[in-house]
Amino acid sequence: MENFEVAVVGMGALGSAAAYHLARRGANVVAFEQYELGHVRGASHDTSRIVRTSYGAPEYVRLAQSAYRDWADLEQESGERLLTITGGVIFIPTDGPYSASDFTAALTECDVPHELLTPAEVHARWPQFRLPENVETVYTPDSGIAHASRTVATLQLRARALGADIRDRTAVEALIPDGDAVIVRTANGDVRAKKVVLAADAWANTLLEPLGAAIPLDIMQEQVTYFHPEDPAPLGTDTLPVWIWEDDECYYGFPTFGEPTVKAARDVSENRMTPENRTFVPSRKLADELGEFVNGLLPGAGPELRTVTCQYALTPDRRFVLGPLPEHPDVIVALSAGHGFKFTPAFGRILAELALDGETTDDIASFAVPGSRDEPLVGAGPIPTH
Repeated sequence: MENFEVAVVGMGALGSAAAYHLARRGANVVAFEQYELGHVRGASHDTSRIVRTSYGAPEYVRLAQSAYRDWADLEQESGERLLTITGGVIFIPTDGPYSASDFTAALTECDVPHELLTPAEVHARWPQFRLPENVETVYTPDSGIAHASRTVATLQLRARALGADIRDRTAVEALIPDGDAVIVRTANGDVRAKKVVLAADAWANTLLEPLGAAIPLDIMQEQVTYFHPEDPAPLGTDTLPVWIWEDDECYYGFPTFGEPTVKAARDVSENRMTPENRTFVPSRKLADELGEFVNGLLPGAGPELRTVTCQYALTPDRRFVLGPLPEHPDVIVALSAGHGFKFTPAFGRILAELALDGETTDDIASFAVPGSRDEPLVGAGPIPTH
């Protein structure tokens, strides 16, 4: 049987980042992906994701600050430009479930530059937006766009160049703790690893349930729409910030990136499914609702050009899960709850530290695996974590 220091299961953003950081530290690492690399069945494909420090809870702000340093390190090591900084705005209706003061307090505590703007001030800077009077806006100049598919491909290429053994089209069928190691059973044979990083997102419980460690996941098909503006110039990365509408229904959008379009989506559309019965067919109703909202907020966004789907696997309260299983500490779980791409290089480094050192330099106590001593409280009310 082949032996490795660490096996990584799942090669989306989190698993690819873990494989990269493990290989960079010289670990003997094997990584498995059940489909082809860069596939569209999960949550790590397509063009872009928002990066930002603007969260309404200090633990997320601090982790985002750490992630920005890791993004810069990855860009320097790989020679790739992966982030485009545009600035970002979060629109928060005063009669909604969230409070701008949560954001400003968290950002102030973590010394992140930001501004609280009125609708008139927003319009003066970005006349592209049309805001009602009951909206407070939090602006952070460090927000921007991560090049999603390019990031994942870069992590995989660098991991391989640094010695990682990446095996795509190889499904993992079971994780079997075996004394001081874990047997990883695959369709192509077994390997033995001292540690396993499980970054399988919506498929994680298939491997966790036999270990008595299933994590509650709410799985749904999401969709994003690209709109075709008649005049894309005012909607480009040098003229428009990324934006989030934070309310009972949350929407978000991107300035023009790579083509003359505007990308937008509703966050958590509750279109529930399983990976096995997913249709990949966008909801016409959701697309129409999105189009109406986006063109109301951003007149000039234009008609729908295309709509593509992705997959969310949400944990309770959308808390990250990041750490070892209480009963099987050689298995380290990583779940990003549908808002983790911005933390990708930091997650990879943290997972490598947990696997090789048994601890990390970041404070991740609130993201412990449910059932562990540091298990976070669930059900404490809405936290702005999209």
